[in-house]
Amino acid sequence: MAKTEWLFINSGKCSPSYNMALDEALLEWHSKGEIGPVLRFYEWEPATLSIGYFQRVYKEIDLDAVRENGLGFVRRPTGGRGVLHEHELTYSVIVTEEYPDMPETVTEAYRVISGGLLEGFKNLGLQAEFSIPVTVEQNDGLKKPKSAVCFDAPSWYELVVEGKKVAGSAQTRQKGVILQHGAILLGLDEDKLVSLFKFDSEESKERMRKSLPEKAVAINRLTDRDISIEECVDAFSRGFQEALCIQLKPFELTADQELFVKDIERKKYANDEWTYRK
Repeated sequence: MAKTEWLFINSGKCSPSYNMALDEALLEWHSKGEIGPVLRFYEWEPATLSIGYFQRVYKEIDLDAVRENGLGFVRRPTGGRGVLHEHELTYSVIVTEEYPDMPETVTEAYRVISGGLLEGFKNLGLQAEFSIPVTVEQNDGLKKPKSAVCFDAPSWYELVVEGKKVAGSAQTRQKGVILQHGAILLGLDEDKLVSLFKFDSEESKERMRKSLPEKAVAINRLTDRDISIEECVDAFSRGFQEALCIQLKPFELTADQELFVKDIERKKYANDEWTYRK
C-alpha cells in the first residue's frame, strides 16, 4: 500500500512567539491547499510557560515567578492548561479534518494522531499506553480540571507509563484543519512548575507539589541512561510514520513564508493584547 507523503520540519530551538506563529502559519497554508499535512518538532529558547487559549492569566499564573525564573510566556491557539517547556521535545501535527480515516470527534482524532507518540515511546523501549478514564469521577475530572497545571492529570488518549503522564497534548480545529501539538517530557522540575501557578492556599500548593511525581514522569526517569533530543526526534518521527502509514519529506520555508510567520508573530503571539487577553 502506497504511503501518503507528509512534510517534516525540525525547527530546533525557537522563541515562544515564533513557535506558535509557525504552527498557525502551517495551519493556514494547509487550509488553502498550499502545502500538504505536516509533522513538526521544535524546542524552546528561552524555556517557556505556555498557557491554553481559554486560561486567565492574572487569576491562574504567578507572573512574578515566571519573570524570576527567566521564562518566556506565550498563549497557545489551542486549549488545555499551563505547560512548562523546558526539558522536552515538542511536536505538532497539522492535517485536514477530511484526511482519510480521520475521526470527526476530538477525542478519537487524539487517539489516531497520538498513535504516533505511542509508537515513538515503543521505539525508545518504553511501554507507554493511552490514558482512558474508567470511572465517572475520572471522566468528570477531565471535563473540569482541578488545577491550571497541564501535567496534573492525563486527558483522553494522552500517553502514560505506569499510570503517570509522559506527554501532554492540546488541539484546535480551524478552517477545516486540525492542529495538535504537545510536549514530550525528557525532564521535569516539579518545584519550578508548581511555583508558576496561583493556588487557593499554601496547603493546596504543597499538595500539588507532592502529588505531581505520582501523576507525571519524564522519560529520563524511566531509563538508566539519558535520552537525547536527537534520539527522540528519530524515535518519534519513525513512530508517526509507522502509526499513520506516512512517508516524511523534509520541508524548508521560503523567504516569503518566513515573512508571513514573522507577521503573525508580531501581530499576535508577541503582542501583549493576545497574551494577556483574559
